[in-house]
Amino acid sequence: MPVLTLSTDIGQSDYITGAIKGQLITALPSSAVTDITHYLSPTNYQQAAYICKNAFKFFPTQTFHIVIINFFERTPKHILFAEYNKQYIICPDNGILTMITGEKPKNIFAINTNGTATLLACTQQIAQTIQKISRGEIIQNIGLPVSNIDEKYPMRSTTGLDWIESQIIFIDNFENVVVNLTKEEFEEIRKNRKFRIVLMRNSEYIEKISDHYASVHPGENLAWFNSAGYLEIAINKGNVAGLFGLQGYTESNAAMQNRLLYQTVRILFY
Repeated sequence: MPVLTLSTDIGQSDYITGAIKGQLITALPSSAVTDITHYLSPTNYQQAAYICKNAFKFFPTQTFHIVIINFFERTPKHILFAEYNKQYIICPDNGILTMITGEKPKNIFAINTNGTATLLACTQQIAQTIQKISRGEIIQNIGLPVSNIDEKYPMRSTTGLDWIESQIIFIDNFENVVVNLTKEEFEEIRKNRKFRIVLMRNSEYIEKISDHYASVHPGENLAWFNSAGYLEIAINKGNVAGLFGLQGYTESNAAMQNRLLYQTVRILFY
């Protein structure tokens, strides 16, 4: 039974997501169609990549991951089918593929859209292509190998000898803040030194890494490396983003220096 996931920026207020699921189930009646999210930001690829890649790794091999984000940024001439970690990632050729994978997959194939002008026409082709692959047809007989694709890559934290400045890439429903810093990257710069995670103009800071939310009392700030391995800033029983006015970082507002303070977290070592 093939497993298919859907990650989109469409939302769920109209018929489109239901129609796509109908296309997939019609083409593959025995498939399991699972939602990752339908609330990806159409412009914040770093946030979308964080959500997708950390969900995809929990699915079985041969899963088909359909990612629909900013689909009509330009007229789609083809749809990408990429083999990655023994799964397929299916997405528009707009940079989201390499944002998710962090590298250029070796096997990428282009499925021609034949000039189709609607999203449902494109997703119908996706459904038909998955159907063929599930029936044993090899992707090389369906699509053309492609190497010249739009490549975008996640922004990394900036670092110095005694500091790291990380961008806020995700704010969850509880207003906990995730930054683009892994435990390995943190420890590489830390070198067993003490540290201070500065939240706001040095008026609030954190000086230890917790194991989980219950490691501190309600109302206290905490930092921990979450299940995805990224540094997360939170308040036990509180909302750190709302309290400190923190915002997700996007390239579109990177030039607005007066807002960068609210989109980054600085760590000092001593």
